[in-house]
Amino acid sequence: MKRQNVFHKLGILALVLVFLSAFVSMTPKASYAGTGTFTEYYYGSNFYYKVYVPSTYTGAATVPLMVMVHGCLQNPDDFAAGTRMNALAEEKGFIVLYPEMNYWANTNMCWNWFYDYNQHRGAAGEADIIKGMVDNVKASYKINSSKVYAAGLSAGGGMVSILGATYPDVFHAIGISAGVEYNAADTALGGISAMTYGGPDPYYTGYDAYYEMGSRKHRMPVIVFHGTSDTTVYPVNATQVIGQWAQTNDYIDDGLDNDSVDATADVTTTGTVTGGRSYTKYVYKDKSGAELMQYYKVTGMTHAWSGGSSAGSYTDPAGPDATRIMWDFFTTH
Repeated sequence: MKRQNVFHKLGILALVLVFLSAFVSMTPKASYAGTGTFTEYYYGSNFYYKVYVPSTYTGAATVPLMVMVHGCLQNPDDFAAGTRMNALAEEKGFIVLYPEMNYWANTNMCWNWFYDYNQHRGAAGEADIIKGMVDNVKASYKINSSKVYAAGLSAGGGMVSILGATYPDVFHAIGISAGVEYNAADTALGGISAMTYGGPDPYYTGYDAYYEMGSRKHRMPVIVFHGTSDTTVYPVNATQVIGQWAQTNDYIDDGLDNDSVDATADVTTTGTVTGGRSYTKYVYKDKSGAELMQYYKVTGMTHAWSGGSSAGSYTDPAGPDATRIMWDFFTTH
């Protein structure tokens, strides 16, 4: 009986990992676009990362840094190809860091956003590892520390929510595509539940993120993309991400829970990509009327990076260009 119970539990664990693998086939995809260099580095403890440096970089002046956090079963090459972030970096002159998940920490290459030890600063978890990679890039290149941003897809989006809460002194704006709120779950099974039904009430997770920020807290600009037909990470999660960060920013604004920032959109517009998908854009402002958050709800899009290239996995070329829109959002905040 004991041996049967062990196999039963292992079967459940395997099922959990399958469901948390939201993302790509193991077939290698095209690498990246751009004429700069795309170099792999070993971080330690079986973690690697890649860095794209545009051909225009000379080291004479500081440049922004974009951190791109992939989804399950993805890698830096695949994520770079799908998002075309390197091509934009070549155009705009910024450096891109792609952390790569450790296979031995998750055989499906999922960032373990659903474990509590990864949700806190200084806990030797995955948020600390990504921050350490940022430090390595800063030591090698001239980075403008006030222009460091992070964006991620799905499991990577969940990690980006965590990075915004744990290292607000490092990341000054974040982008979450098909991801979840901060502290959405504390177990793998809880992660599956959150992906379908959403996590805890954003009223509480909003305070959790505010508390995690501690003395390093600052208003956090957030931009979200999510497809209305996403059945891997259901759209309720996009609403919760906005709600959580609205609550967090509400506390940051004046230390009070008084809806100085809330999850009611101040401006709502609609649009359609030429020959592509329609979408609704929601804009959220602070009490002074300054834009703080955006949410692009893309009609009919499934679990994908909006406006990405088919050269990478889990992209929807018919959606609005999340890569360029996120960059424009970051640089105006």
